[in-house]
Amino acid sequence: MTELLSPALAGTAAGLGVAMPMGAMSVLLLQEAVRDRRTAVAAASGVAAVDLGYAALATALGPWVASHVAPVEAWIRLAAAAVLLAIAAHGLAGAARVREPAPAAGGPAAGAEKAPGPGLSRGAVFARYVALTAVNPTTALYFAALTTAQGAALSSGAAATAFLTGVAAASLLWQQTLVVLGSLAGRRISPTTRIWTFRLGYGLVAAYALKIAFPLPW
Repeated sequence: MTELLSPALAGTAAGLGVAMPMGAMSVLLLQEAVRDRRTAVAAASGVAAVDLGYAALATALGPWVASHVAPVEAWIRLAAAAVLLAIAAHGLAGAARVREPAPAAGGPAAGAEKAPGPGLSRGAVFARYVALTAVNPTTALYFAALTTAQGAALSSGAAATAFLTGVAAASLLWQQTLVVLGSLAGRRISPTTRIWTFRLGYGLVAAYALKIAFPLPW
């Protein structure tokens, strides 16, 4: 049992290492949690599923993944940036259409504004976040480098399973923590402030998309 503790802890550290940096997906997940906690749980599960999938692929084929993804990384970054810009533009356009609620004495309308963005099913949200996370090559390269460095330590099936369990648990725990934080914030801020958080959040997503697009692949 003790021989499985080391790869499990390594997987936990790897999962937190890839999940904790607050990038564009974290911003989108927080926005989703403010809008609807149930769909945000599905979104968080989608992000964690991609982390686990890339970790599993890298554990089995680490050197192969690194050698085949790296040559086209710039083009994959550009595709990811285009997707993120489209999401940001759609979100900002939705926020622009939202009217600030007029005060209503004693009526429920004051708190009944609808957050910008389409109302998607949990399955659709899960698939959307899987796709958005999967187009980022950084996660694949990250796990490829880690598993290549681990070498013989992950050669057995039990050790590889322990490593992947640590990755999945750590990533899912962190993503669900973001959901809780976003959900709690959504209950405590005013309707007008909530609208502005969507505008700021999607603006940050657009800025991050421009950041990862450069340098261009041509």
